[in-house]
Amino acid sequence: MNTRMRRAAVAVAATAMAASLAACGSAKEAGEKPKASGSAAAGGAIKIGLLLPENQTARYEKFDKPLFEKKVAELTGGKAEVVYANAKQDATTQNSQVDTMITNKVNVLVVDAVDSKAIAGSVKKAKDAGIPVVAYDRLAEGPIDAYTSFDNEEVGKVQGKALLEALGDKAGSGQIVMMNGSVTDPNAALFKKGAHSVLDGKVTVGKEYDTKEWKPENANTNMAGAISAIGKDKIVGVYSANDGMAGGIITALKAAGMDPLPPVTGQDAELAGVQRIVAGEQFMSVYKPYAPEAEAAAKMAVALAKGEKLDGVTTSTVDSPTTKGVASVLVPVVSLTKNNIKDTVIKDGVYTADEICTDKYAAACTTLGLK
Repeated sequence: MNTRMRRAAVAVAATAMAASLAACGSAKEAGEKPKASGSAAAGGAIKIGLLLPENQTARYEKFDKPLFEKKVAELTGGKAEVVYANAKQDATTQNSQVDTMITNKVNVLVVDAVDSKAIAGSVKKAKDAGIPVVAYDRLAEGPIDAYTSFDNEEVGKVQGKALLEALGDKAGSGQIVMMNGSVTDPNAALFKKGAHSVLDGKVTVGKEYDTKEWKPENANTNMAGAISAIGKDKIVGVYSANDGMAGGIITALKAAGMDPLPPVTGQDAELAGVQRIVAGEQFMSVYKPYAPEAEAAAKMAVALAKGEKLDGVTTSTVDSPTTKGVASVLVPVVSLTKNNIKDTVIKDGVYTADEICTDKYAAACTTLGLK
């Protein structure tokens, strides 16, 4: 990450750790909520539980986890412990991980749910143990205290607008395939809703899929089926909800002999996705700067630890199926195309030009002025 992003994330983590430490005593004095049995004594070490949902998408292990851990360590002089677990796309495993976090007496729990419904009981267990719960990136059900994510409906709108831009006059002359994400991820429904709000009435959707577990291999199988059903000559574009699936889709398009490839969308600005954009195989991705999301989560955790209201931290509210008016921060996103790679992921230090412009992509990088 570049210096600006590092400093911002360090400041966020410092505030979060200091406030969480101070609040462990204040909640008891105020008698507002029962503390977890593992709450830190004044001046002692604190534990933060971080539960991420899967490792199929590169962002969680490459960005979210290291950023979170590094900032916590820098700001607490090694006194804070981040207890981390990745559920590897298994909701039952994640529920067990919550139980372990409660047993380990974490002071705050940050949860990115595998399955927003299946996590609800575990969220209640944590709350009953006096552990505040922040839903991170995905809107978990149950009595969560706060939520931060990107504006996920806007993500779908950005993707849909980009696809229409890429299609131009072809928008009404053929069919598109829509490859949505997993039904267990509430964000996937919002991406789909946003995309449909832009695309409906302007394109013909030949086939649409909810892709199990977001897996690229499942998207590949779905795409092969769509090509067989529709006919490769009639497919003018593909809405893909993220970059991993875009990779599987593009492999299927190539296997079918489609040349040139139709425009394909994506999300997460994964390195492989950015390289496909450089090569002209993928039209766009959605770049989601992770520092603001982490900053919002940290500010929420600080306020909750102090027993303060979230009025000065959050900017909106959202409703889950079980909890209304959840205090939230929704972070804006950016459409990433070959025209703004330098001004987004390179400028922000997510990737260097050398990381993107390996030998395979060197010529295309030169053409785009990236090297």
